[in-house]
Amino acid sequence: MLILRDPADASRIANPDIRALAELRFAQIGQDEPFDADQHGYMIVCEPGDTVQELEQETSCAVLRDLFDDTRYGHSNFTPSFEILEEHHGADGSVFFEMLFVTNDDGFGITLFIPKAEGFDRDLLAMCAEYAEPATEHAEP
Repeated sequence: MLILRDPADASRIANPDIRALAELRFAQIGQDEPFDADQHGYMIVCEPGDTVQELEQETSCAVLRDLFDDTRYGHSNFTPSFEILEEHHGADGSVFFEMLFVTNDDGFGITLFIPKAEGFDRDLLAMCAEYAEPATEHAEP
């Protein structure tokens, strides 16, 4: 997993579409004040082989579990705990998901970018495909 805690970290993202979106999100968050990861949160670009357990351990977010009762994705009573989940289409035809968790009332957020590709957790991709909304147009910062 590639953890981004500073706008300059976006340059390390190999996928140009994810990189452009991460740069936009950093700019949008830092629009009114300098970006501060301790205050605003951070982003993660998921990489092949990353497990949901590792993501949940890093973020302390319930990625494939219900936030309140640990019901797992696939169970009829499952309720996802993300705030926003969007499906994006890259210029090259690739697909990736943007999943946002807001973890406190001050707006601290953790964004996961999850490519729809080989090597990624099947349940995670299935949940994303089931719950994602089409991405809205990207507004300028």
